[in-house]
Amino acid sequence: MIYFHNRSILIPSLLLTISTTSPIIAHAAPALKLDSLSVTATRVDRLTREVPAAITVIDEDLIESTKMMNIKDALQGVPGLLIDSKNGGYDVRLIIRGAGQKANFGVREIMVLRDGVPMTDPDSFSRFDFIDTQDIEQIEVTKGPGSLFAAGSAGGTIQLLSKSPFDVDSNRIRIGLGNEGAENYNLRHAMLLNENNAISITASRRVLENGWREWNEFDSNQISFKHGLKFNESDTLDTEISYSEADIQLPGSMDEAQFDEYKRTGKQTDNSNAWKDSGRYSKIWFFNTRLETQLTENLRFRPKAYYTHWTHYHPVTGAINDNEDNGVASYGTDLEFVFDHQLWGESTLVAGVTARQEKSDDSRKYQYRDVKTIPFGPQAGRIIATLSDKKGALLQTEDSTNTLFGFYFQETLRPSDKWLIDIGLRYDRSNFDIKTNEIGKYNFATGKYGAGAGLTKTDKTFKLLSPKVGVSYQLSDTLSAFGTIARSDQVPSSNEINESVDLDESTATNFEVGLKGRHQKWSFDTSVYYTEVKDEIMALLLDHHTTFQNAGKTDKKGFEFAGNYQLFPGLQIGVNYAYSDYTFKDFTEVIGGGPGATQVSHAGNQMPYVPKHQYGLFAHYQSPNGLKARIQTNSWGEYYIDNANTEKYDGYDFVTNMMIGYERGPHSIALNIDNVFDKQYAVEVKKSSRGTKSYSAASPRTAMLIYTYNY
Repeated sequence: MIYFHNRSILIPSLLLTISTTSPIIAHAAPALKLDSLSVTATRVDRLTREVPAAITVIDEDLIESTKMMNIKDALQGVPGLLIDSKNGGYDVRLIIRGAGQKANFGVREIMVLRDGVPMTDPDSFSRFDFIDTQDIEQIEVTKGPGSLFAAGSAGGTIQLLSKSPFDVDSNRIRIGLGNEGAENYNLRHAMLLNENNAISITASRRVLENGWREWNEFDSNQISFKHGLKFNESDTLDTEISYSEADIQLPGSMDEAQFDEYKRTGKQTDNSNAWKDSGRYSKIWFFNTRLETQLTENLRFRPKAYYTHWTHYHPVTGAINDNEDNGVASYGTDLEFVFDHQLWGESTLVAGVTARQEKSDDSRKYQYRDVKTIPFGPQAGRIIATLSDKKGALLQTEDSTNTLFGFYFQETLRPSDKWLIDIGLRYDRSNFDIKTNEIGKYNFATGKYGAGAGLTKTDKTFKLLSPKVGVSYQLSDTLSAFGTIARSDQVPSSNEINESVDLDESTATNFEVGLKGRHQKWSFDTSVYYTEVKDEIMALLLDHHTTFQNAGKTDKKGFEFAGNYQLFPGLQIGVNYAYSDYTFKDFTEVIGGGPGATQVSHAGNQMPYVPKHQYGLFAHYQSPNGLKARIQTNSWGEYYIDNANTEKYDGYDFVTNMMIGYERGPHSIALNIDNVFDKQYAVEVKKSSRGTKSYSAASPRTAMLIYTYNY
């Protein structure tokens, strides 16, 4: 049984595709097509065929058939979404239609939610270190601007729906063991205290030794407690508190010679920069409570309150970030109303206000204590390698506050059984108040620590507007068409503002039309879009140092398709494809600083890292006797590796993952193999303005055997 928050909806088992329109097939019955429910795009339950947007829903059965060491295990193959991991563990590189590519760590420009609660900080930065991937029941991906959830995030929305404490049928013990020192453990136990009260506890542990490259161990421990209370059929209260510890060593990228050695041997023994001991070691407390109550026959009230406190020790390029003494507190509330009424047919108004704040006091940066330097000559004293991740002299202290206030509404009109019209608007005001005392800093030109800029203060406010109009029309029993016009402003992050204080918010305006098909034996989603981005926030790489600059204008044109077909009962095949043509219309890159700075126009160039062609195939089989298997292969076409378009990387072809498993009664066993043919390739290639190339290696072939006991 699959639960959606406080609703319980019985759906026959077995998701057979990761496309938006995943058909569901019972084990020994004729094919039965049920469209997936979405709760993300419009903040109300709606079948995906009625959503006037490109949306993908990944249901529980596919999630359960993967090892879920990382969120990418479930999201690979979604057209228009580029996802991989440079560092293993929970780390993920996530890009939706070009948005998010400037993030060196974590996810930018994309709103990540869990049960409607923002996992994304107010400045649009998302971390995945405290998301328990074993407690995910459904994932929804909404592509493009205009989401009612997305405050200052123009790329789209990822919503993770977790398991309800009332779902006592999902109790289990799971043990997974694999090569490269991989371990994956999960215990979930839910129980009904009475018919209106339920509790659950979930505990997970993930470990990776990653012996194929140096300095890349990972482990995380997570535990959460949930309580569900039903006052009556319509009034519910859900509360959760969780604690996570996540430690990951960041191995760094390789130069061209090191990458050639990796391709020859399958091993990465070094990285190409001086910072050999980077990592992120986090501790996170997370609390949220969500009420849903029926105030009148037509009016529902859905308030939420949430709080996150995290600390980390984070050695990175040039400095060690340490906020373990005080940490960072992020808290907020969302007060949402849903009003059913008659305006132009049966209509629904969703409206609300939101307030969030992230506060960091006395966050610190330190020098690396143990370093190796050039002993003599013109570059004497230049740091050429770190010898540990221990902190040395204090470089900087900082107090920062990011406050966001906003309101939103969306009116849904149904003039007839075939027509649906969404008219919505979201407005947010985001303020950054940053006080920095820079005692010293790392000088990238000299390779040494030197004097800092002293006391500085930044006070910037961004006003973010996200209007949207979407229309859906049912052409027949199996086909529906949609069109949408939407825009969103993208706020820069606090780190980007610190690097480039003059950054402006970017604005993305999207025009899109699409067609969706739902049939007992087949389904598909396809769309064509054009997105104009003004003042796109671009990452500029100078050797291993990243700065940021607004590009004048970027045009993004694309086509996406995801479809599947049932060859016979139990066997489903599918294909996905995305074409992405992203071009700088107006972008002059400033290289260097001070009197020696140069300006280079990149007008007419392609945006780097995003391939023009992305495609994949899959087949999924489930027999009535419990045998199941899935094979999926993904390909990325070539892409430019720098803004100047001086060089391309070939991408990769047909990287294949597979699963074979067997279920009998409460027992199931599955073997997951990723990168079956052990291809050596890069998940990311960059080229700095000085011509230095860096390669982040893909993981070699990995296998994990997973046993699950459901009770």
